[in-house]
Amino acid sequence: MELKDEIRIAAPRDVVYRALNDPEVLKQCIPGCEELEQHTPEHLEAKVVLKIGPVKAKFAGEVFLDTSGAPDGFTLKGEGKGGAAGFAKGGAEVTLTEDGDETVLTYEAKAEVGGKIAQLGSRLIQGTAKKLSAKFFTQFAEVVAEEVAA
Repeated sequence: MELKDEIRIAAPRDVVYRALNDPEVLKQCIPGCEELEQHTPEHLEAKVVLKIGPVKAKFAGEVFLDTSGAPDGFTLKGEGKGGAAGFAKGGAEVTLTEDGDETVLTYEAKAEVGGKIAQLGSRLIQGTAKKLSAKFFTQFAEVVAEEVAA
């Protein structure tokens, strides 16, 4: 499964980049996030509850960041296990482009799922993934804009 999108955020690139690396901001924005712990600047661990169609599962996962392209962007890889519900793993490339006082965030993500959730069908999984990513980025843009306004 592949996802691509672009979102405009009313904040300078350095503010957006810092927020994308702030566990407190991320925890507020990740749908269903119950815990988010940063072990190192490049390693995060999360517990997330998601409902995909009729399946509701608690995923425990890890995310690893490669920030060598900062502040223009970074890449991430992650994997989550949801017990009997299955697993999800994948990665994304995030690019941040300054446009005046705003930042254009572009991402390209690839993911695969297995187990019970994979049996739900790719259309349902793709639709849920798009909805969750849109929810994350909408919330993220709002949190960052509030931070800039304050």
